[in-house]
This record gives sequence, C-alpha cells and structure tokens, in this order.
Amino acid sequence: MSEPDVLMRGIVFGESPRWHDGRVWFSDWGANQVIALDADGGHEVVATVPSFPMCIDFLPDGRLLVVDSARRRLLRREPDGSLVRHADLSGVSEKPWNDIVVDDRGNAYVNTIGFDFPGGEFAPGLVVLVTPEGDVERVADDLAFPNGMAISPDGATLVVAESYANRLTAFDIGSDGALGNRHVWAETPDDHPDGICFDAEGALWYADVGNQRCVRIRAGGEVLATVGLDRGAFACVLSREPEPRLFVVGQTWGGPEPSAPSGVLVAFPAPAPGAGRP
Repeated sequence: MSEPDVLMRGIVFGESPRWHDGRVWFSDWGANQVIALDADGGHEVVATVPSFPMCIDFLPDGRLLVVDSARRRLLRREPDGSLVRHADLSGVSEKPWNDIVVDDRGNAYVNTIGFDFPGGEFAPGLVVLVTPEGDVERVADDLAFPNGMAISPDGATLVVAESYANRLTAFDIGSDGALGNRHVWAETPDDHPDGICFDAEGALWYADVGNQRCVRIRAGGEVLATVGLDRGAFACVLSREPEPRLFVVGQTWGGPEPSAPSGVLVAFPAPAPGAGRP
C-alpha cells in the first residue's frame, strides 16, 4: 500500500478511533479530549474527560459513550453535550478499564486489563456487558491483557485482542448479550495486537505498537496485507466510504506520560470498507 496521508499531528496519546457520521473520532488520552476530525482536516473537541485510559464508542442512536477509567464508570454524552453516568464499573474491578465496543442493540462490552499498567504485576483481565439500562455483568475473564475489541459484520461474534497472548480470541454473542464458545480467531505469533476492526469482507485489521504496523488478517491467521508506520500503531478503524480508508492512531511509546506530543492520525487506502462494530 502507499504511504499514509497524515491528517493530524500534535496528538499527545491517540487511541480508540471510531468512524461516525462521516468523521473519524478518537480519544487523546494525554490531553483528556475526545476529538472529531473532518475530511478537510478541521477538528472539534467534543468532550473532555480527565481519564487515562479513555476509550469511546457510540450507541445506536448516535450518543457517545466514554470509558472514564479514572472514576471506574461509563459516561454518556447527551444531545445537549452534557456527560451523564451510563454505568458504574467500580463494583467489578478497581483496575484500569480499557476498550469498549457497542452492538446494534445498545449493549456495550467493556474490558479491564486486570492490573496496573505499566508498573503493576500481571493479572488476567475480563470483559463486562453493560446493558442499555446500565446494568453491568461479567461475561468473560482470564484474558491476557485484553485490548481492542470488535463485533463481526453479522453481529454474532465478539473478538478480543489479547496483547500478552499474541492472539485474537473470539466469543459467540448470545441473544441476551452473554458470551460463549470461546475460541481462537487467529494467532498473531510475532505481534501483540492492540486496537482492531472488521471490514466488509470478514477480514480483521489489528494495530501493533512494537512492530509499528497494522495487519489485515483472516480467521485462522492468513495475513492479507500489512501497512507500516514510523512509530507505534495503537489502534485502527475503517471508513464506510466508497473509497475506504484505514485510519490509524500512533505515537512513540514512552510510557503513559510521554515527554512531548508524538501522536499522529494517518489514513491509508483500504481494500474494503468497515463493517460490524466499531
């Protein structure tokens, strides 16, 4: 693939890109901001939440959900721009809450890595289901640093990137939102997968920080394409445009408090548009 278009520089710590209403949204964890970027390069800060991590996704009605890890809660942005509590996560875990993906019914899946990072001793992480009413239920556990999550185009499968296990792990999604039939979707033996997304052909893209790249892969592990960055690739998302693009947020990894903003948001041409969630 060609060299990427650089759409934005000066990001402190970019993460959690999402395609929504014709714009790419992402979180700048270091600046505590949720930013929406237009096709012409203009951008808007749509929310400020003092939290690290701070991943995002959208309810089916378009309202934004924000993982406020610092306060162990899930926030919802109302049409007037106010942020209200959507769910309390503190009763499940006091460890950092990480990624989120929302299905077409409004069920949100949120994961916690299970230990303090980067200085804490490793412990397995888990996934909870947050219903549209704000009820919280543990639906998966024993995950080795759960990172990005994505729901397949048919809505039947949740895939979790297990960064410390070098694999993509899948679960069947039940009619009640519960997860079952845990199985390996693909091994990634040379990579530690981070943020992920599906495309309309059923393939999945994952970002890898250490190897500074994003990889397109099929279930079972067949690698279809690779794009490289000049810094760590943390997460990616696909547009739903006629000429699809893969948006990637990346920065130089120096711990949770980098000394200077090295983050960028770039775009590569993609072979297929996004599908499923996010």
